Amino acid sequence: MKTYVLGGGCFWCLDAVYQKTKGVSSVVSGYTGGHDPRPNYESVCSGTTGHAEAVAVTFDENIVPSDVILGMFFVSHDPTTLNRQGYDVGTQYRSAMFYSSEDQRETFQAAIEKAQQHWADPIVTEVVPLGTYFQAEEIHQDFYAKYPYQGYCQVIINPKLSKARKEYGDWLV
Repeated sequence: MKTYVLGGGCFWCLDAVYQKTKGVSSVVSGYTGGHDPRPNYESVCSGTTGHAEAVAVTFDENIVPSDVILGMFFVSHDPTTLNRQGYDVGTQYRSAMFYSSEDQRETFQAAIEKAQQHWADPIVTEVVPLGTYFQAEEIHQDFYAKYPYQGYCQVIINPKLSKARKEYGDWLV
């Protein structure tokens, strides 16, 4: 099993995509990359903690290759916008890949180079060391499955799921 920690805007969006991905055994929404020793949703949303909303995606590489997991990351958000995803604005919504080893750092850098061919603007995704990962509150875990008819899910997440399905439909359930 392998775990990648990825930030691509609101964690609900990446969670929704990866929860439906074959070979993914766990998706945990959380906060990382900041300085607050006790981040929570309200403090992270304030933009003062330095944390990004992220997901820790654990998957079986024998079922789903890591390049599929990373490819889904790049189609599930816009990696060319700095500190923003649509209406979500602030450093907490930055595009980021948090590595736990030198091998992961190299894998993430290679994924950015591969993804760049699909984007006209430069990718601004940061590749930074993974610090402490703080699990988000229970309401944020598997949010889309719990609240599929909530407005944010309908307007923001559904189009991202559609895009992921178009590009990676064979890997989604």
